[in-house]
Amino acid sequence: MSSEGGAEDTGGAVGAPRAVPIDQWDVAAQMSYWAFHQQRRVDYMRYAYLQLGSDADAEEAVDLTFDQMMDRWLHMLEMENLEGYAWKILKRRIIDMHRKRRRRPELMETAAFEAALADQVEDPYDRLTDAITLYVAVRDLSERQRDAILLHYGMGFTAAEAAEVMGNQEATVRSQLRTGRERLIATLKLRCPEHPNGKTRS
Repeated sequence: MSSEGGAEDTGGAVGAPRAVPIDQWDVAAQMSYWAFHQQRRVDYMRYAYLQLGSDADAEEAVDLTFDQMMDRWLHMLEMENLEGYAWKILKRRIIDMHRKRRRRPELMETAAFEAALADQVEDPYDRLTDAITLYVAVRDLSERQRDAILLHYGMGFTAAEAAEVMGNQEATVRSQLRTGRERLIATLKLRCPEHPNGKTRS
């Protein structure tokens, strides 16, 4: 069984002629595609909405994602990490949508990161609600850290569920959650060194 190596390009033209139309696949391949579609579409829609802030944009990005997967499904079935490859396609389509609309990601996604700080009761910065500051801090996280925190805190996934969606190992996601949250808190302290009561630290 081949790995996903050599198939990293997920930015090919959507809608290109399919070598083998889905109605010519064998029954097992068709069933596997539609099963994956049913299993992941809602999760992908929720994630895309948090990133794009628009139902229409999220639906377009996800539809394009599954269109491209349909083009490549027979090849994807031979991959060792089909979930990971599918996740990369979704991420690329969301980036394309941002470029198409010529706007940055909505600040709506910061709600997930505010939640990531919520149980830091002993930390004076746990109730920071400055969305702009938080957004900038979020952008400093690695892509995998952002995804892990968004899936876990923004969508309520367990570490195991987030790992499955991203095509990753649970232990790796747990590490990304821990280090991402620590880095986020540290960055916020540096960029907004104030107590919740508004007094600057001495």
